[in-house]
Amino acid sequence: MIIYINDKPCDAKVGDLLLNTAKQNKSHIGYICGGNAICQSCFVYVLEGADCLSKPGEDEKAFISDKLLAEGGRLACRTTIVKEGTIRVLSRAEKFRRIVLGLNLPDFITYAQAIGYNVTTKLPSGVSSIVSRVQSGRLKPVESIGKIASGLSPASQLVYNNFVEAFPFMQMPLDMAGNTAKGAIDTASGALCAVSGGRLHLPGSTCATHDKPAEAIERITISAK
Repeated sequence: MIIYINDKPCDAKVGDLLLNTAKQNKSHIGYICGGNAICQSCFVYVLEGADCLSKPGEDEKAFISDKLLAEGGRLACRTTIVKEGTIRVLSRAEKFRRIVLGLNLPDFITYAQAIGYNVTTKLPSGVSSIVSRVQSGRLKPVESIGKIASGLSPASQLVYNNFVEAFPFMQMPLDMAGNTAKGAIDTASGALCAVSGGRLHLPGSTCATHDKPAEAIERITISAK
């Protein structure tokens, strides 16, 4: 079946998570926490086909206000396609980009107020949900760190692409800043490697310990007389 994420047609099937569908079709919607449902980076608006998706669970309700739920707000990492039909979703980043490009100040103010209200009112219940899941064993901190590390690079790339598309004249300064940031990420990755005993590295980084060039092998010829 075909669903639409930010108006892009994406191949999907019943049983797929919206987040995985977006990733597989390169229609990324953000997932800083790696799909652990401990943030709102994969927040989307379901514009059509809510009945084709799983009902919001407690993990989602802990982070999304009743107002945004009523507007079709969902966490893509917790939303599963349960039956075929027409499904259209819009990511939070894409909605914000369209508001900015349209120079729609009233919509921008309304949007900012809604998001700000959601963040401030749902923070306590969100934290409570995380603590509860850790205590019950449904959320494992070590696994979560690995997922967060794997999600940072795609999330930052999404932000960069959206910003450059909206403000193309900023690409050169951003590229220069990116080179500086790359060095900082490489350093941070080395520290993460040391702490995790070589098990974790930040995506897109270079680890001085594990990415060393192979040492040259000196070859000699032995001949017998």
